[in-house]
Parts: sequence; structure tokens; C-alpha cells
Amino acid sequence: MKQLQSYDWERLEQELHNKGFAIVKNLLEDAECKQLADDYDHSSCYRKTIRMERYRFGSGEYKYFSYPLPPLIQELRTEIYPYLAPIANLWMKAMQIPVVYPPRHNEFLEQCRAAGQVNPTVLILKYGENGYNTLHQDLYGSVYFPMQVVLMLNKPGIDYTGGEFVITEQVPRAQSKANVIQPEQGDMLIFATNFRPVQGSRGYYKVAMKHGVSPLHTGQRHSLGIIFHDAL
Repeated sequence: MKQLQSYDWERLEQELHNKGFAIVKNLLEDAECKQLADDYDHSSCYRKTIRMERYRFGSGEYKYFSYPLPPLIQELRTEIYPYLAPIANLWMKAMQIPVVYPPRHNEFLEQCRAAGQVNPTVLILKYGENGYNTLHQDLYGSVYFPMQVVLMLNKPGIDYTGGEFVITEQVPRAQSKANVIQPEQGDMLIFATNFRPVQGSRGYYKVAMKHGVSPLHTGQRHSLGIIFHDAL
């Protein structure tokens, strides 16, 4: 994994403010991506498997990790959070929401535990041909973090085709806007969990955000989702 401090976080922060998402290029090495994808069918560190068709979430499968998280995933979750917490606090202040996120992730998890949210929400997703994920928001309880990340583990155009990441935003009293994104293997996409604040003529207003995955045409696609809050 590349060092997070080597990236231009001022630029990434501005992109998150302006669009609700930003891409961190080449965070994971190819070998790390391959190991995570290969472990999908062999690792014993999962607590739950979800088949999307059963719940009408789409077509595909994902698995939630159990605690303790694998070392690389624990490192990612712990070290990414401090870069995002100040941005999250700016969003809460803009929307006049009386929530302050602590600077360290273990302190935030204490807030989750106090609300009865004790189950890890980090997950790995697997899609095959025609697989997709419907638009949704990953909220697992009253305590949530307003941003999350996904890391791409396969090569688009080589390992699979289609399967673009889709983010929609619903501006009040307007039609929805769709952003279609295709990160490369090893890239990390940061995006809003459920909303972002937008400056209007009378102050800030809330733009609702959802995300999903468009249907794969060919191949197989794995991704690692890191959600910073835990679940009930």
C-alpha cells in the first residue's frame, strides 16, 4: 500500500466538496489486489454472506468481514479515517447537524458501540456476468460516517467489461444526476454515504446521494468496501 500522506489531500477534499466523490490513484499494489480477490473463496475471516438476488439488491454476492480484520484492511480503515474526519465535520457544520467526529477511528468506534453498533461493516463484493448492484445507501444504525470508500481489485477492460460504479445525486425539486465512474485496479474511490452539502443562495442545502454498480457484460469483478461505522 502506498503512503496516504503522499497524495494531494487538499485537491481530494475540494473534489469531495464539489462532487461528493474523489479517486485516489494506485493506492494498492497489484499483488495486494490479487490476494484480496483470491481470498474471497478461501478465507475464514467472514461473518456473513449476502446473495443479492435474495434481497433484490441486484445480482452478485458479498461477504462481511469479522473482527479482527485482516491486517491490511485494518490498516486501511484506521489510517484513511483521520483524513476524512475533518471533511465530515465541515459537512455537519454546514448542515447544522450537531455531530462532531473524533480525530481517530477507534474513538469513533466507541460511539458506535455506545449505540449498540458492534458488527464490522467492511465487505468484499463479487460480481459475475450480468451482475449488478441496485442504488442504495449503507446506513446500519443511528451512528454513521458520511463518507466511505471502495477499492477496485480487478482490471476493467481486461478482467471484466461493464460494471461501472454509479453515483446519483438528487437535488431538491430537480431531476437526479448520475455520475458513472470506472476506477482502475488498485484505485480507491471515496464517496458520500448518504448526502453532501451544497452552497445555495440561502445557505447550504442537502443533496441526497446513492451508489450502485451497472451490469457486467463479461468477466468477474471484485471490490473491497470500507465503511467506517459498525452495524447493529
